[in-house]
Amino acid sequence: MAFDYDLFVIGAGSGGVRAARVSAAYGAKVAIAEEYRVGGTCVIRGCVPKKLLVYGAHFAEDLADARRFGWDVPDCDFSWPTLRDNVLAEVDRLNAAYTTTLDSHKVEVILERAEVAGPSSVRLASGKTVTAGKILIATGARPQLPDFPGVEHGITSNEAFHLPALPKRVLIAGGGYIANEFAGIFHEFGCEVTVLNRTDVILRGYDEQIRDRLLQISMAKGIQFRFNAAFKAIEKQADGSLKVQLTNGAEMDVDCVMYAIGRVPNTEGLGLEAVGVELSNGAVKVDADNRSSVETIFAVGDVTNRVQLTPVAIREGQAFADTFFGGKPTQVDYGCIPSAVFSHPPIGAVGLTESQAKQKYGAVRVYTSDFRPMKNVLAGRNERALYKMVCEAASNRVVGLHMIGPESAEIAQVAAVAVKAGLTKDAFDQTVALHPTMAEELVLMK
Repeated sequence: MAFDYDLFVIGAGSGGVRAARVSAAYGAKVAIAEEYRVGGTCVIRGCVPKKLLVYGAHFAEDLADARRFGWDVPDCDFSWPTLRDNVLAEVDRLNAAYTTTLDSHKVEVILERAEVAGPSSVRLASGKTVTAGKILIATGARPQLPDFPGVEHGITSNEAFHLPALPKRVLIAGGGYIANEFAGIFHEFGCEVTVLNRTDVILRGYDEQIRDRLLQISMAKGIQFRFNAAFKAIEKQADGSLKVQLTNGAEMDVDCVMYAIGRVPNTEGLGLEAVGVELSNGAVKVDADNRSSVETIFAVGDVTNRVQLTPVAIREGQAFADTFFGGKPTQVDYGCIPSAVFSHPPIGAVGLTESQAKQKYGAVRVYTSDFRPMKNVLAGRNERALYKMVCEAASNRVVGLHMIGPESAEIAQVAAVAVKAGLTKDAFDQTVALHPTMAEELVLMK
């Protein structure tokens, strides 16, 4: 039968835009529907604006350190509205750029909500129904909210980019990368920051030594942590402040509560279950080719809850287009995906942690470099960096690299190539160090 489109994409985030653009380049007739703004979580309310805030926050330490390097830096005032508005202006620019890219590839952009009406049909908010040979769900995920009285008085990372003013006292709930990143951002902007975590572990999934080092540094900077506690209730006071009651009986008075306790796939109200698409904890279940339980319906990105990272969504969107419209069957390799935490200082990691490697291989060799970065020495900072290499004992093949310290996230990208290629510790040892750099510690670990 003839369809209105070869491909209809619901959700114009990183994965959906890549799939739409590449499929159209292969000659497919493509439409993409987006109810909010083109660009998705990463561009509009995630990695891009957050990284810009991280850059802005770093200036607090850089300006202080500059005096030790001979610069006559006066006491500087920080303007949150200036940074906020400049970041939001950049988001506007990227939104326009993404839209232009889709237009240039002749992808029809439909700026309204779309729902699945059948295996090959989509119903738009305007009431119009269109048909497509394939439907791709790329609606991403949203911040998860806890359940307790007064939860509505808190914000998520979505709203953090739009705050009218910086709060003096911030309570951030969560122990993952979003919680720790915003803890560093708010702290550098002069806020009193407390991190609330229902367990006693931050950054679960990262190497234990690395996450312990971040905890030590964060506490030394003045960030407070409340472990093994959760919300009981929040009450808004007459002066606008919030009285927080915790399950351990403690109470706190703060000006802002931010929830960073995880993300939930956006599948509600899309009509998926009605047409037979199988979900698992709200996420679309897909096979290695991104196909759902319905032959004509596919999904990529955070809505599948496989690996919630923008580059992964982009790879999945590319693989989908290559496979079904480019004649090049492609499946994403989920091994050795690098990740970063843009905390203060940042973390870069790829491969297995020491604990994971021991479980998989039994015997492992661990090499480390625990050092004070040259810049920190002259700046008078006691903050130490830690690099860690985990190797399979039998072959000395590097199976994991973990770093915390300045520029760790940048260095981790190159390190990921080495781990992905299966290089051994000997290959690192035989490489001449690039001196003086942070990265040279990769080839000097003992």
